[in-house]
Amino acid sequence: MAIQHPYLMFLGDAPDQLAAKTANGVAQWRRDWCLGQLRLEGCKADLKLPNMTLEEAAEKGVKTLVIGVANRGGRIAPHWQDTILRALDLGMDVASGLHNKVAALPAVAQKAKDLGRNLFDVRHPAQDFDVGSGAPRTGKRLLTVGTDCSVGKMFTSLALEKEMRARGWKADFRATGQTGIFIAGSGVSVDAVISDFISGATEWLSPANDEDHWDLIEGQGSLFHASFAGVSMGLLHGAQADALVMCHEPGRPHMRGLPHYKLPDIADCIALTERCARLTNPNAKVIGFACNTSALSEEEMKRTLGELSDTYGMPAVDPVRTGVAAIVDRLA
Repeated sequence: MAIQHPYLMFLGDAPDQLAAKTANGVAQWRRDWCLGQLRLEGCKADLKLPNMTLEEAAEKGVKTLVIGVANRGGRIAPHWQDTILRALDLGMDVASGLHNKVAALPAVAQKAKDLGRNLFDVRHPAQDFDVGSGAPRTGKRLLTVGTDCSVGKMFTSLALEKEMRARGWKADFRATGQTGIFIAGSGVSVDAVISDFISGATEWLSPANDEDHWDLIEGQGSLFHASFAGVSMGLLHGAQADALVMCHEPGRPHMRGLPHYKLPDIADCIALTERCARLTNPNAKVIGFACNTSALSEEEMKRTLGELSDTYGMPAVDPVRTGVAAIVDRLA
């Protein structure tokens, strides 16, 4: 999978900004790839990109129409189809992160075939994977892990890539979710991979590389989340990570979506994550914390990060408010 940019971000008739969170993530990290946005009547989301018609986008060289909005059930609304068909007519590929496949729409699939256009359903891997082997491979890898899901693993991975590249290091973000795939232009949505093949898919995503090259692998879920621990384990084994960064949201009252599960103890998270990761890399180690402190004041943030750092003897940062330089320093 290689999604061509520049993109036109399709927001449809998103009822609010949250409904366009996929498009928001792409516009934040790859704004130079996003030439404009297409909003239908009633759309309440806005990426602060130029509003464009499909014809204007084609004139400016857009390669892919990206469906960057999510609705209830993850379905392509019937009234979006005319827009998708017109984009294909104008020479664009179409990419979607929804559960409902754009390639499953008969009229769209036929037109794409007739015109030689590509349809990308990034939640649904198009290739087959082998089972994981656990065989050592060259290169360096860092995997973001978490005390819970939705604690900033993608953002942290991208921030680390940006900091490393600014220092002149060889570094690549490896996407494992739909938003990350749009940002990277390629990747594997591992939550859609059959469980036996998750570690193999991760090995495929992050293959052998130069000894001084870092892959920043986007983590998913948490070993302590009853719903998603299986994906987290497969990623840990397949990543064969040299370094792990523990992502955390201080003050979160319970595991996301599971009010009957409290957040795990930090020390337990470190111990179990390292123990599981060392099946395929005996030297795997948590080397820092990346925290989402958006709900904390400046003073509370400094105190919380300081306590984590003092207690566990490793840097604790907020990728948005403090940056991730202190973590990258540990890898130098």
